[in-house]
This record gives sequence, C-alpha cells and structure tokens, in this order.
Amino acid sequence: MKIWNPDSDQLPEQFRHGAVTVGNFDGVHRGHAEIIRRMKAHGLPAAVFTFARHPRQVLNPAEAPQRLTSLARQEELLHALGVETVIFAPTESILSWTPETFFQRVIADFFDASVVVEGPDYHFGKGRTGTTQLLEHLCLDSGRKIEIAEELHAADGMPISSSRIRELISHGELSEANAILTAPYRLTGTVIHGEARGRTLGFPTANLGKIQTLLPGHGVYACRAILEDGRTCPAAVHIGPNVTFGETETKVEIHLLDFSGDVYGESLSIDF
Repeated sequence: MKIWNPDSDQLPEQFRHGAVTVGNFDGVHRGHAEIIRRMKAHGLPAAVFTFARHPRQVLNPAEAPQRLTSLARQEELLHALGVETVIFAPTESILSWTPETFFQRVIADFFDASVVVEGPDYHFGKGRTGTTQLLEHLCLDSGRKIEIAEELHAADGMPISSSRIRELISHGELSEANAILTAPYRLTGTVIHGEARGRTLGFPTANLGKIQTLLPGHGVYACRAILEDGRTCPAAVHIGPNVTFGETETKVEIHLLDFSGDVYGESLSIDF
C-alpha cells in the first residue's frame, strides 16, 4: 500500500486514461461493487481514488466514524472486485481544494480519466460542495464519459451505505451486515496476554488487542479465525466484559476450536 500525492506523484501510464471512481469505500459493500462493475464494463483499467484518513477524522475527529476496514483490507477487497489500482491520497492537503480544482488535479491531470463512475449521493471538493450535477458538467466539458450508479437497497429496504453497516455491526447484527458487504466482516489485531483462563478451562483462548476497526456489539459470535501463517479454524468469540469474573472492560476473547499451539504476539483475524 502506498500513499500517493496527486500534486507530486506521477501515476504509471498503464493506469491512466481508464475508468475512475472517487470515494471513501470503507467496508467495500455491494453499492461499491456496483460502481466497480460499471467501471469494468468499459473494458478499461479500473482505478479507485480514496483517502488515507476519512475526511471527518481530519475535520472533526470527535465525530469521525470508526473504520470498517483497515487500508490493507480495503485494498485487498477492491482488488478482489477487479480494481487494477487503488490510490490512497493524503487527506489533509486535498480538503481545501474547490470542486473544480479537485476535478482538474485528480480526474484530469493525475488520471486523465476516460470514464468517471460515482454513486448518487457523491459530493466532492471543499465543504462537499461539488455535486453529481457539477461532476457531469465538468466531465462533459472535458470530453469524459460520466455514469451515476443507482442507489442499492438491502432486503429491509434501507439504502446500502457504510453508515448503515456500522449501525448493524454496532448492534451485533452481523448476518444483516454481511448480506450487504462483499466479504465477511473481519477484525484483525494482535494476540495479547489476558488472564490465561482458557488453559484452566480446557480450551485455548486468545485475547485480541490493537484492533483499529469497529467492534461488534457485545455478545458471543461463531466465527472463523485466520492465523498469521494462513491456517484457519472455527472459533467462538466473546466481545464485552467478562461479568463472570467481575470485569467491566470490553475485551475480544477468542476460543479457538480444534486448535493447539501458542499464538501470543502474532497477528490474528476473525471473520464473522
């Protein structure tokens, strides 16, 4: 993963003149997949331009949403959908650009895009003042094709969005969240030392720390653990304080099933 600066970095020629979309793409859900499907339909290299930090983390950190995916996981999921290149840009320097400046520096100069595809609620530029109508005008004036994808809805009729997925995950509704994601929701962290109760209870446990993404609501979940060496095993995951032992701190405790070994200090992921 690389952070690109459109003002100073030059995109390799094989990724220019293709199809481009711009957005946060956190979580990589079915709405994002539809945008990518439309880009791929043009038979051109497909590129995603996104941000190393969510704009709200810069503008209003106290109200910034927790990420659904790490940047590495986000890049992995986008490539799995057929995106040839993912550009992570430094958020701070871009937020001051007007919509017209953003279009010129990113769409025209950096990518020289042939096609631009966005969702129906897309906004860009300083203060989110750029609209899809302005984007259409700028694209047509510069000889570029523009597509605005239709809004997709989940089975419950709600629009598919990263905000909706955060709400579902926070309430422990992982099946509903997974239904509108393109891959199972994943937590990744480092196995840290806990109380080591699993050894006395008769099954291996791992406490997961250094998690950078949104924790599901308190509860017990059936998951699949992915170990650092690529092995997988079923797991029961408890999220929340262990009230049985008088705890109040929220923890992620993983009971690894059909597994023996020491994984302390290693990276571990769990798919819900």
